[in-house]
Amino acid sequence: MDNLKQLIRTVPDFPKPGIQFYDITTLLKNAYGLRTTIDRLVELIDDPNIDTVIGMEARGFIFAPALAYRLKAGFVPVRKPRKLPAATESITYDLEYGTDTLEIHKDAIGEGHRVIIADDLLATGGTARAVVDLVERLGGVVAGLAFVVELNFLKGRERFPGYKVASLLKYDE
Repeated sequence: MDNLKQLIRTVPDFPKPGIQFYDITTLLKNAYGLRTTIDRLVELIDDPNIDTVIGMEARGFIFAPALAYRLKAGFVPVRKPRKLPAATESITYDLEYGTDTLEIHKDAIGEGHRVIIADDLLATGGTARAVVDLVERLGGVVAGLAFVVELNFLKGRERFPGYKVASLLKYDE
């Protein structure tokens, strides 16, 4: 996976001083990088019985549809408030500095549907944890979570005991 890590640009002090930002746009623009990322995530998921792949706004929208296609599953977007046109279920969750809210269509996940939650980055895990709670509130079963990058030092994985968490590229600092 070191060849994929070489395709990720690091930007110091973004979005604020002291933060090392892992910019995946340089991975995405590389045909080999994008194709290999999707292929490897599908291998890590390793579950032929997925009904739906969920992607969170906005970077989850990049990976989730491609994974859904490869897994022969549907894709469901989870969005910021007031972006979805039909009846929604929402969840408000804590961030490092404040709160945020996400919404999903109430009819997007059926009872017992097996779901993969996909996003670009697992940091503290707050957003992904909120989506797990939304899926389960709608009767879905979270079969796993898939991330391109995991920042091990932020310990986001600890928010998902009992869940399969797959991440392609891990950073320890």
